[in-house]
Amino acid sequence: MGDVARLAGVSHMTVSRVLNEPGSVRPETRERVLLAIEQLGYRRNSAARSLVTRRSQTLGVVCFDTTHHGPASMLNGIVHATEEAGYAVSVASLRRLTADAATQAVQRLVHQSVEGLVLIAPQAVEAMAFVRALPTTLAVVAVENALPTVTSVSVDQVLGARLATEHLLSLGHETVHHVRGPADWSEANGRVEGWMTALEANGRPVPRELAGDWSAASGYAAGRKLARDPRVTAVFSANDSMALGVLRALLEAGLRVPEDVSVVGFDDFPEAAYVTPPLTTVSQPFREVGRRSIEILLGEIEG
Repeated sequence: MGDVARLAGVSHMTVSRVLNEPGSVRPETRERVLLAIEQLGYRRNSAARSLVTRRSQTLGVVCFDTTHHGPASMLNGIVHATEEAGYAVSVASLRRLTADAATQAVQRLVHQSVEGLVLIAPQAVEAMAFVRALPTTLAVVAVENALPTVTSVSVDQVLGARLATEHLLSLGHETVHHVRGPADWSEANGRVEGWMTALEANGRPVPRELAGDWSAASGYAAGRKLARDPRVTAVFSANDSMALGVLRALLEAGLRVPEDVSVVGFDDFPEAAYVTPPLTTVSQPFREVGRRSIEILLGEIEG
């Protein structure tokens, strides 16, 4: 900053004001300082700045299993929202969600002096490991899971599943079969609840759901079972990958979609519009969830 001040012919304090309060500096002086910054290739020393301000301007994100479209899209939305807010982001991604792994991830981010944490932990029971590892002084927001003592932001999974099921019923189907996600995922359980609620509210029989693990292979296995039952005319899949497996199984069984069986997925992954036939699906506002979670987290930090 001293080099910039000498080249621009201003004081060290003026350079600081240009960087931190540009509106308080006369335009011609500000332009002179910015030109000097560009000529010298000046970059702020974030470590030195954090010592002075006691602010790291960094947020931490702890996530698990971002191989799936939903968590990966959620992480992407959160990272974009963090950067748009002018913060850096540090991500700790866990291969296994255990108490030790959660504690180590949180401690690693705390040691980096992050000002707040976002937790993406969709598995209900294991997510409690995060709560036990959290420092009481750190601002925290959870995404897609309701955790005690932690503010959470989530999509209304129950409503989304109800909309999907009611859409299928509106097409004239007597009932809707469901390929569910893993039982330890809160999102999967919310979609089961929404599906059942819609059927019961319309006085329709509730078939036994078929288990899946979010993969196309598990959807294919469920689809082969469904294809053998002539009473199946509508299927709601808890995500789009499993829906693709269902479509493949129905095709192999000689059934046409949507003429013989209607299929609806969930998530709206980018490929949904390009399969044959195009997949009807429920879109989740991942970017909006990311924006809202960062907005709430920064409110807690500033507050």
